[in-house]
Amino acid sequence: MPTVTQAQVTEALSHVIEPELHKDLITLKMIENLKIDGGRVSFTIILTTPACPLKNVMEADAVNAVKAIPGVEQVAINFDSRVPADSRLMGRMNIGVRNAIAVASGKGGVGKSTTATNLAISLALDGAKVGLLDVDVYGPNIPMMMGVDGKPKGLNNKIQPLEAYGVKLMSMGFLIERGQAVIWRGPMIHNAIRQFLEDVEWGGLDYLIIDLPPGTGDASLSLSQSIGLTGAVIVTTPQQVALDDVVRGVSMFKQLNVPVFGVIENMSYFVAPDTGKRYDIFGHGGGQQMAKEVEVDFLGEVPLEPAVRIGGDEGTPIVVSQPDTPAAKAIRDIARKVAAAVSLQNIMSGQGDFKADPALSIIN
Repeated sequence: MPTVTQAQVTEALSHVIEPELHKDLITLKMIENLKIDGGRVSFTIILTTPACPLKNVMEADAVNAVKAIPGVEQVAINFDSRVPADSRLMGRMNIGVRNAIAVASGKGGVGKSTTATNLAISLALDGAKVGLLDVDVYGPNIPMMMGVDGKPKGLNNKIQPLEAYGVKLMSMGFLIERGQAVIWRGPMIHNAIRQFLEDVEWGGLDYLIIDLPPGTGDASLSLSQSIGLTGAVIVTTPQQVALDDVVRGVSMFKQLNVPVFGVIENMSYFVAPDTGKRYDIFGHGGGQQMAKEVEVDFLGEVPLEPAVRIGGDEGTPIVVSQPDTPAAKAIRDIARKVAAAVSLQNIMSGQGDFKADPALSIIN
């Protein structure tokens, strides 16, 4: 039997392309812990996000490439992840967050907080370290949607976030009585946001999902000034009045130098459970068309399902309560697209920090 060498395996893997980054796995330093035992080859592929949407493609390509080497009988691949950090964010404020992603909407009532909640949980379900920050100080709905009722505690001069479904949480809703109105001007909002960022023990997150208030107000400006945002996604519904607000939202983020990862069309359509007939209650396709017009990606459409509303009211979001529904599957897919967009932006722009662990190098 021919002897298999590390050089042969490295050469084979240098022809396996990461589908999003369009570079090979060796150049990207994504191969670690390479071991050869006779005809058995094993190694670890370090993904740029645990929510990688094309993991299976890379696995199949890597197996085929290595199996083509004479003498290789078996290929065993493990996966790990190391999310590239937005170095701009890491350099501006030491808060233990690698990437900050805003979820915004041009107007209220489009399901922005519901989307933010389910996106955060989706990333956590895929294995990422995730936080959810509710800066919608006038209407903090995240506590109810996440099913959490409590007061954060302090430890070592830091506020300890609450947690649900593997997601760390902070919201004004934890600090005020239910139903209490928050009547603040811009400077007070700015100070609250800085405190939520600086004084909370976030503890090394891959992604901090930030639920913004609707519209183009002070919170977005405060976040951009405080830490900078890795990027934003905009939630809309198909009707024209909501779509017009997408243009304003994209324009705001461009003025703040915040990349927009794309548009999500929520309540896109309704399928009657008794007949299976589809109804485009609010119209259809507008989100995709608007994304094209403002030159950002269309991340997907989420159908209108009663279970989404019920999950939010009862504190059991749909990606947890009914993960096999079309809405839950759509949100999980969108979350993976957002994670991929973050990694792609950080690495390709040269802003990302994605360094291989020297202790697990390819020559081990």
